[in-house]
Amino acid sequence: MRRFGAPALALFLCFCASGRGPTNTSTPGHGALTIAINPNPIVAHKISGTTYDFSFDVVLRETGGHPVDVDRVSATVLALGGIEVASETYDASRIRSLGFSTRIAPNAEVRYHFSEKRDVQNDLLFNGVSADVRVDGHDDTGTPTTAATRVSVTKG
Repeated sequence: MRRFGAPALALFLCFCASGRGPTNTSTPGHGALTIAINPNPIVAHKISGTTYDFSFDVVLRETGGHPVDVDRVSATVLALGGIEVASETYDASRIRSLGFSTRIAPNAEVRYHFSEKRDVQNDLLFNGVSADVRVDGHDDTGTPTTAATRVSVTKG
């Protein structure tokens, strides 16, 4: 079992951590993305001792009628009412190395399932942690598109 301190947990929570709703930025007539995290909030289930299971899906939908290539996924973890405690960025190559497609067909979706087990030394880390998750991509004409959301984590 790997042990992680607060910074490592915070990085992980960025992919599982909600307050602000989803937003997207796109150009009419071009590829567009929406993002959803299911479940939201993510429920951390205690396995034993200080080990928790964090299972969730990241769902990306193309809504503009053009194929979109995901360029990067980034996350910023916030604690204590908005203080940035960590950030992480995955470029397209790193996303593909995890076995995920970075191409989203027109009007289609991709779903990435994660089931992570992590050691949480202090249950107080579950209070007030959120993460802003942002996906940047471009469509088949090179036009940029962005989708973002904020997610939270609760203890089950």
